[in-house]
Amino acid sequence: MATSDAPDAVEARLAHLRDTDAEAFMELLFKEFYRPLGNVIQRVVKDKEATQDLLQDVFLRVWNARDTLVITTTYHAYLYRAALNAALRYADRGKRQVAWDDAPVDKEPQVDNALHALYQREAEDSVEAALGLLPPQCRVVFTMSRYDEMSYQEIADTLEISPKTVENQMGKALRIMRQQLSGLLKNLYSLLL
Repeated sequence: MATSDAPDAVEARLAHLRDTDAEAFMELLFKEFYRPLGNVIQRVVKDKEATQDLLQDVFLRVWNARDTLVITTTYHAYLYRAALNAALRYADRGKRQVAWDDAPVDKEPQVDNALHALYQREAEDSVEAALGLLPPQCRVVFTMSRYDEMSYQEIADTLEISPKTVENQMGKALRIMRQQLSGLLKNLYSLLL
């Protein structure tokens, strides 16, 4: 988090401010969670402007629903899920694609670079498709573990689930990912030979 306050102290301050001062509540949310949530979104969408738009949307949704918002977990867990879901929805809509007219033009075609880029894009698309097939909780746990490099205990604390559940969800996610990516891995192996 952005400040030196302990997470529990921040949660308590947020709960108090939500009931007493909506603007101070949002200011503290923004101050504490803007950067960590931005990192989460950036890892998925890989576009700075889109990341900022999605962050703004997450905070705007919280602001608009502040009077009726029911948070059954911590603010950290709730906002993390909201940011990750926003990023995944954005990626699913395919808004990251570069328009043909905006793509840089190479003067000389580079066959090796073009093939490398094609294989890399194919691999990225395959991984994204495999991630899309994961059940929602598996996807969240997998993303937190592999992209955010969080430990099982940190994931369990954030999502308020047991470490054993995290372990089970990771096992399930890895089985599905291996199954979905087996063809890609065989193709890459044959290219290397």
